[in-house]
Amino acid sequence: MKKLIIINGPNLNLLGKREPNVYGSLTFTEFFETIKEKYPNIQLEHYQSNVEGELIDKLQEVGFSYDGIILNAAAYTHTSVGIGDAVKAIETPVVEVHISNTYSREKFRHKSFISPNARGVILGFGLQSYELALQSFI
Repeated sequence: MKKLIIINGPNLNLLGKREPNVYGSLTFTEFFETIKEKYPNIQLEHYQSNVEGELIDKLQEVGFSYDGIILNAAAYTHTSVGIGDAVKAIETPVVEVHISNTYSREKFRHKSFISPNARGVILGFGLQSYELALQSFI
C-alpha cells in the first residue's frame, strides 16, 4: 500500500470560507474525506500549518519514508528558500500543487522556490489539483 501525505501551507485551513470565488466552497476536510474514500488502497494523510518551520519539519520527518508528498506551500511557494531547500534535501518525490492558476494572478506568484526540485507541478484545477497529483503516484 502506497503511503502519501498532503502538506498544506498558510491559510489553507480557511478553505470553504476564504475567497470561495478562487478556492471554492468545500473545506479541505470535506474534500480530503472524499478522496480517502475514493482511494482506499492508499494510506493517505494530511498535514497543515501556517508556520514555515513546521512545514520544513514535516517535510524532513516524512521525506525519507513515504512514497510521495503532495505539497501546497501556498504563499510560501513564492518566498521560502527554506522550503525549497527542504524539498531538495529529501528523497521522497514531491508534487507541487496549487488550487488556483498562479500564473493568472499577481506577478510575484509566478516564481516558485519549490518547482525546481519537484517531480512535477499541477495548478489551476481547484481542489482536483490534489487528486491529479495523487494519481501521478499510482
